[in-house]
Amino acid sequence: MSDPEIFGELDHPARLLMGPGPINVHPRVLRAMSVQLLGQFDPEFTAYMNQTMVLYRQVFQTQNRWTFLIDGTSRAAIEASLVSVLAPGDDVVILNAGRFGLLLSEIADRCGARITLVEAPWGEVIAPEAVEAAVARVKPRLVACVHGDTSTTMAQPIEDIGRICKAHGALLYVDATATLGGMPVPVDAWGADIVTAGLQKCMGGPPGSAPITISDAAAEHIFSRRHVERGIATAGATGSGVRIGSNYFDLAMVMDYWSEKRLNHHTEAASMLFAARECARVAMEEGLAVRFARHALAGAAMTAGVKAMGLGVYGDPAHKMDNVTGILAPAGVDYDRVRARMRTEFEIEIGSAFGPLAGKLWRIGTMGVNARKDAVLTTLAAFEAVLRNEGFGFTGGAGVDAAMAVFASAAA
Repeated sequence: MSDPEIFGELDHPARLLMGPGPINVHPRVLRAMSVQLLGQFDPEFTAYMNQTMVLYRQVFQTQNRWTFLIDGTSRAAIEASLVSVLAPGDDVVILNAGRFGLLLSEIADRCGARITLVEAPWGEVIAPEAVEAAVARVKPRLVACVHGDTSTTMAQPIEDIGRICKAHGALLYVDATATLGGMPVPVDAWGADIVTAGLQKCMGGPPGSAPITISDAAAEHIFSRRHVERGIATAGATGSGVRIGSNYFDLAMVMDYWSEKRLNHHTEAASMLFAARECARVAMEEGLAVRFARHALAGAAMTAGVKAMGLGVYGDPAHKMDNVTGILAPAGVDYDRVRARMRTEFEIEIGSAFGPLAGKLWRIGTMGVNARKDAVLTTLAAFEAVLRNEGFGFTGGAGVDAAMAVFASAAA
């Protein structure tokens, strides 16, 4: 037998992650993740679970009892929401104006739902009138949409969608993966029934845990499909309604686990719970209004800097996300080499794009701990240097100066 191949200890550079996510993790969150584990039914651990629920009610700006974590990346919570609400044959109206609207459609299709798309071109948002027409016609079980779609950098207004759903008796699901903790996500004011997110963007944590909040109306529907797992069910019937088509993502069982019953479903990912708890503590200590303003300022400075360099900013400016800027790659510049040089020469990561925007759009995020002045200015300075070396002409320092002016104006 040949000698086993042994790899070295992890020791990569401390890169500045300025893409659309993941971003650099807050140091307090990294420390929380190193805390020793506890058993999942240890009273101290279940107290941490309860504290996490309280904290995320504040972050989501909701009174929802059912506010907790799904173990998995943000997509785990998206899938759990759709598979737990939609039974085969149910109607769903999906707002689609980017990659992640299409993702909702793909997951709903796997649930066996009948899908009606309300669409807009990438770079735009969807008019509420178009949504209302579809909802009035279809009478769906669920309306599903994305709040901030990082593929297009657009933020869909939600308030009118919530009003439409309430008027027509539909549940509303919102994917707030890229906006929770960086832009207002007022769940109760929206009238949203299920909202999910992730840690790896504005919340300043690692991917792997997905906060979720569920209204009483949505919980009632989900519990109507509850089937207790046979290995832990007591004698008698184990459930009613159409069984949810996933075990791991069965929200009825996960909610029983997070309830006072502590009915075992899985082993809670303890280190990720510690991370999620600390993300929320950091956010609430800063204050949501202050946090939203910080993200908006960093995004505005980045956008001003990009424009001052003579670069185009993608999408409808009236609906641009505060925390991600889409930059149109100019003709004659090697798109991939610019990203590579940002990484290899400056240890800064910026994002590429998907679908029809692949090879045409760079995406720079200003999120979480990276939504700060020095990170914005450092990224712009490096971006300027790379573009000048790639032959794109503009006044040197223009981007950094424009961003500095935005920060100076805010300070004044």
